Amino acid sequence: MIPKECKRLAEVDFPIAVVSKHSAREKSIRHGHPSTLHLWWARRPLASSRAVLLALLWPDPGDPLCPKEFKGKARELLPQLQGEPGPTDEDLRKALLKFIGDFANWDLAANRNYLEVSRALVKAAHPDESPLIVDPFAGGGSIPLEALRLGCETFASDLNPVACLILKVMLEDIPRHGPKLAEELNLVGAEIKAQAEKELADLYPKDPDGATPIAYLWARTVRCESPNCGAEIPLARALWLCKKANRRRALRLRVERPKGRPPRVEFEVFEPKTEKDVPGGTVTRAKATCVCCGVVLPPERVRAQLVAQRGGADVVFDAKGRRTGGARMLAVATLKPGEQGRHYRLPSEQDYEAVRKAQERIATIIGEWERDGKHGLCPVPDEPINPIRPSPNARGLSAVTRYGATRFSDLYCARQSMFLRTLAKLIGQQSKAEHSPALALLVGKQADYASAQVTWAAGGEFVRSGFPRQALSMTWDFAEAVPFAEAAGSLLGSLEWIIRVIEANGSLNAGQVQQADAAAYPLPSETAAVWFTDPPYYDAIPYADLADYFLVWLRRPADGERAISDPFDQTNPLSPKDREIVWNNGYRYEGTPKSAQFFEAAIGRAFAEGRRVLTDDGVASIVFAHQSTEGWEAMIGGMISGGWTVTASWPIATERAARTRAIDNASLATSVHLICRPRSSDAAVGDWGDVLRELPNRVGDWMERLQGEGVRGADLVFACIGPALEIFSRYAKVETADGREVTLAEYLEKVWEVVGRSALAQVLGTAEAKARNGAAGAVEEDARLTALFLWTLQSTNPSTELGAGGEVAADASDEGEEDEAANEEEDEEGPSSGNTKGFKLVFDVVRRFAQPLGIELPKWEGRVIETKKGVVRLLPIAERAKQLFGEDGAQAVATRLEEDAAIGVRSQLTLFPQTEKESPQRRRGRRGKPMDIQDKDPQRPPRLSGETESTTLDRVHAAMLLQAGGRTNALRALLSAEQERGGDFLRLANALSALYPKGSEEKRLLDAMLLAVPRR
Repeated sequence: MIPKECKRLAEVDFPIAVVSKHSAREKSIRHGHPSTLHLWWARRPLASSRAVLLALLWPDPGDPLCPKEFKGKARELLPQLQGEPGPTDEDLRKALLKFIGDFANWDLAANRNYLEVSRALVKAAHPDESPLIVDPFAGGGSIPLEALRLGCETFASDLNPVACLILKVMLEDIPRHGPKLAEELNLVGAEIKAQAEKELADLYPKDPDGATPIAYLWARTVRCESPNCGAEIPLARALWLCKKANRRRALRLRVERPKGRPPRVEFEVFEPKTEKDVPGGTVTRAKATCVCCGVVLPPERVRAQLVAQRGGADVVFDAKGRRTGGARMLAVATLKPGEQGRHYRLPSEQDYEAVRKAQERIATIIGEWERDGKHGLCPVPDEPINPIRPSPNARGLSAVTRYGATRFSDLYCARQSMFLRTLAKLIGQQSKAEHSPALALLVGKQADYASAQVTWAAGGEFVRSGFPRQALSMTWDFAEAVPFAEAAGSLLGSLEWIIRVIEANGSLNAGQVQQADAAAYPLPSETAAVWFTDPPYYDAIPYADLADYFLVWLRRPADGERAISDPFDQTNPLSPKDREIVWNNGYRYEGTPKSAQFFEAAIGRAFAEGRRVLTDDGVASIVFAHQSTEGWEAMIGGMISGGWTVTASWPIATERAARTRAIDNASLATSVHLICRPRSSDAAVGDWGDVLRELPNRVGDWMERLQGEGVRGADLVFACIGPALEIFSRYAKVETADGREVTLAEYLEKVWEVVGRSALAQVLGTAEAKARNGAAGAVEEDARLTALFLWTLQSTNPSTELGAGGEVAADASDEGEEDEAANEEEDEEGPSSGNTKGFKLVFDVVRRFAQPLGIELPKWEGRVIETKKGVVRLLPIAERAKQLFGEDGAQAVATRLEEDAAIGVRSQLTLFPQTEKESPQRRRGRRGKPMDIQDKDPQRPPRLSGETESTTLDRVHAAMLLQAGGRTNALRALLSAEQERGGDFLRLANALSALYPKGSEEKRLLDAMLLAVPRR
């Protein structure tokens, strides 16, 4: 047994770099990976979960209280997989850390030797009984699954019924039934597929030439409202069908103008030679352009027309079966017998006839249900879609509601509804209990690929998941997969992914799963050896809203019986939301809107429950990966109020570098794992002065350590909060000398200041910073702001390079996922489809740095930065040309500098010239010397219009613009003058060169400009 006072390995050291590498790589692993069982959002990698668990379960060999039995067992077993550990306890610690890093590799997850050694060492550390690992926010199940892999007992729970179904299959059914479950699913799945294909054969006809359609490509439509037009506008973001290097197919538009009728758009399939041959789409930012007359329909009119169509996912037919509006089929992707690759053709009357039959059949089924008194659930989901937008960063399902999809049935075209209803019915007829939950997941997986939010990936020629990120976005054009074809999104394809997970994970002991509220936990006190969880992130992901998309279909195989539901409100047909610990003012808890205060109080109750169920000698780990400072502070406040003290923190890279949100912003690549212990009831009162004296050294040492592990930028900023909390959270409270209690918010302000000063000392020169009494006074405000901005943007993953272009992507957890952006779009309130140049950071992050370092953000608005909708953009130097040089521009100023240099005049660069009538006329004296050149005092920088002087950063940017314009002589004259003024210019230029991302235009210009500096 590990003594209470003995430190765990996770409290002393951790192989950050190695585990990060394996965790990030795991996001690209598919076959057999548990994430492919069913979609769940923000899953933790198995690699980091397994590694942290081992470090929590094993004692530190360097601790004097470490059991001798454990050290002896480690020295006995580790040589089986690696060399003999050295003779010292530190050598043994390094050997254990190496094992943890190696075992984090997915390729070794099922390796018998690694499993046996890891389980034996867990047993040696906990000889009396298997330790119980508890995860109250289990979600996709990564943490409890890895606990089972290590031979531990596990109790996993979640409030959401969809998560609980995934957990039940993963942690209970697969371990209990193993390969037998895979065999049964194979047989039953084949039978269901055959029966469904038979029932729906006329809805998915083959082509007359024997070709098999695998996907129908659709576009929603609106009508041009120009009085002289009235043409139908197919809403297509792009017209590419296949965009492979050696094979290109696309659609070409043609306008026909029949007499007496509105013009119409026709399409044809062709082989473009270059990208320029393919016309642009017809819609962007919800603005639809009429191909026939050129009129642009504004977003509000596009929205109004689609609202009238209830989202526009279905075709409108007249009484004679002719299409008159609604969704329009653009093309059909097919497979031809004996021929490789996809083929594309235009839609035929047979294609539309099948759609009309589907509409009639689903209408008949719903009509029979209504005549039967609406007994049981509606055959297709008629549950309402909640239109609430939880936060600007988590749009949930709200985008589709603004375009008329108010019920879940509006998200599908009739044929998709007919297929999913048939599948749910056939699965519901299966009565064998052991495979029923896994079959239910099959309905969810198919729903992910059978909606009008699914898109066609032209780069890979497959249908893409309807959840490319943590939201269900509005898609203008969509792909309807054929569920019986041999292609991505098919029924048997989804079944195969489930079976692979069973086969790869069927050799574990079973865990225990229960639907539960983390803030009112069902376990008795002092039962868990480890409390390890990944809690919800403030307002980042609206889990309940997203899960409803699957819940409405997962309920239907139970033939009306609510097998999965809200246990706290039997009248709620959807996921529980009032108790969900997510900030969302749209919902209420006990009659009060769920605010930020609700989140902090609720997460505090959950953390207090975790402290209650943990044994006296237990340890915990809490994962957090949100870039919102409010989110961090709310969680930390709840953690401290819940009675925890932080003993260590480890940032582990868990995200793919190429994910959508990681491009051109400071999205976190790491998840910080806070290692915690219950705070003693007799914890001391801390002295504020002592805390402040300890803080800079602790943060500085930690920054140096993390940078050595490859942690950079925003990841490093948030990772430093952990060790800072180690100081603050060890006390019952912290007081000033006069007895005033210091709040957490006040302390965190100091943390941000220390991190900012430490960063500036690194990037702008420690020696200079010390010489000027602290980094904050080393350079002017705009240089400090720019340096901190770029430092925060640095990527933890060295392969990620931020370009100069302008932003809960869901995990790529299923087949057919790729890294190209999805063909999705919000309305004019949503994210821009274009690239706004300039680097971006969340405003609150910038504010947290700026305030304690004396940087007044409003002063630099429009000059160095631009703030819109809570995002700060660092202006590219190209956008500063006019403000720096005036209306005449850089070329005119360059000409003046060159003229002065030619006559031997040493001139200073005059920036921010006054314009129009107020601009002083440039006059020359008797010797041709310009009279407005400041050459009397080379140490005095030029002044702006008014009382403001130009800064060193202004002059560096001016030099970069001269470099961009190719004005070599003017640049040399400027650089020579700056060298005479002092060293600030070159120090800042070199610092910025190290900070600008590789491949950016700014770095290219800076490096070229520095090469032109005269040698002395």
